[in-house]
Amino acid sequence: MSFRATVLTLYPEMFPGPLDVSLAGRARVAGTWSLETVQIRDFAADKHRSVDDTPAGGGAGMVMRADVLARAIDHASPEDDPRPRLLMSPRGKPLTQRLVRELAAGPGAVIVCGRFEGVDQRVIEARALQEVSVGDYILSGGEPAAIVLLDAVVRLLPGVMGNESSGAEESFESGLLEHPQYTRPQVFEGREIPEVLVSGNHKKIVEWRLAEAEKLTKERRPDLWRAYEEARGKK
Repeated sequence: MSFRATVLTLYPEMFPGPLDVSLAGRARVAGTWSLETVQIRDFAADKHRSVDDTPAGGGAGMVMRADVLARAIDHASPEDDPRPRLLMSPRGKPLTQRLVRELAAGPGAVIVCGRFEGVDQRVIEARALQEVSVGDYILSGGEPAAIVLLDAVVRLLPGVMGNESSGAEESFESGLLEHPQYTRPQVFEGREIPEVLVSGNHKKIVEWRLAEAEKLTKERRPDLWRAYEEARGKK
């Protein structure tokens, strides 16, 4: 069974966008995954097709209505739908490689793209939406975040990457940032490829790559380094 993605959005024209090129695009054509968009505004009840209203308690901006969004979710994801329901939100659980792998191993995802100041909390609770964040910054809406999530997931689906082992050697897969990469020419503007990488000694190459990955992680991501050190201490 292919991975099924359903995106609920006020801007369905933003999809598939970049998901229709490169690995993700080829995989969609091949039937490895499918993408459906649902226009949330189609489930508004008034003649103006309103999807938002002023925030209870006052404040700036508008909030997406619970009733309209609930109808859209119920249409896209019936009770027997096994796919998780996700809400792209800056206050959500961080999108990590572990979460990406969990999603890639499942049947798909229903992804709600918020807009305005956010979504009425009651529909988040009533429809069991799992909030997911792609970073500590604010976007104009959840659509770019949904594209990031789907791109990360789709590339891990069986057969999408030409070399299946390449995914296991990337940043975050081992808890570390990826080691530096090199290719031809042998010398570029006076800079040579590290000698160990052209030595043919695979044991030394593995050791060098691990050491470089550890060095980079310690320098650039002390949070990852602490977690890596703790994990090694438990073994």
